[in-house]
Amino acid sequence: MKILIVDDEPDVRALVRSSLSLAQQDLTAIEAADGDEALAMIYSERPDLVVLDLALPRRDGFSVLAQVREKTDLPIIVLTARGLEEDKLKGLRLGADDYLTKPFSPRELVARIENVLRRASPRAPRSGTINTHDLTIDLTARRVRRAGKDVHFTPTEFNLLAELATHPGEALTHDALLTRVWGPEYRYETQYLKVYVGRLREKIEPAPDEPTLIQTVRGVGYRFARPDD
Repeated sequence: MKILIVDDEPDVRALVRSSLSLAQQDLTAIEAADGDEALAMIYSERPDLVVLDLALPRRDGFSVLAQVREKTDLPIIVLTARGLEEDKLKGLRLGADDYLTKPFSPRELVARIENVLRRASPRAPRSGTINTHDLTIDLTARRVRRAGKDVHFTPTEFNLLAELATHPGEALTHDALLTRVWGPEYRYETQYLKVYVGRLREKIEPAPDEPTLIQTVRGVGYRFARPDD
């Protein structure tokens, strides 16, 4: 699989490149040193995943992330020295699949790369269709329609929606959702869950600021509304 490493520091690119040798699968590195070069390589080289710095010349990582998300579900891991919560939340809201700060552990980076690639791969298909409120969720085709119109979801967004929608009326804990959708190593990353729930609400709720389909259960997690709610 092809991994695009985007960083303006050659030493960081070299460290990420050498880290890929720790993976359990064959990962090949290609590199870009600025945001414009990254976008060009994303569309010409078609990598399987991008490791993206934020502080880039010519076009910063946030801009790259936003532009890529307008057109593709390409898995992206942000790897940056910017560790403030507001930066992490911004990256996740723009569509980053994961966010890791420098200095970093090569083994942790590789574990996160493998996890994101696994989430992006087709899962053992769930069968059936869920019709609830104005939504039609085709679990087999991984397709969602709202009021008869297709709604686009990234793989992780769809996995989270499917997990919630297949348990209507049941309060699913933060820990359970993070473990089932992201993996057990993410069970404490409640920020990830909060951001992704927000992204789902923007796509399926009539009034995202007053959600009725994905309900918050304070101190516990989230509940998907029953069809008759």
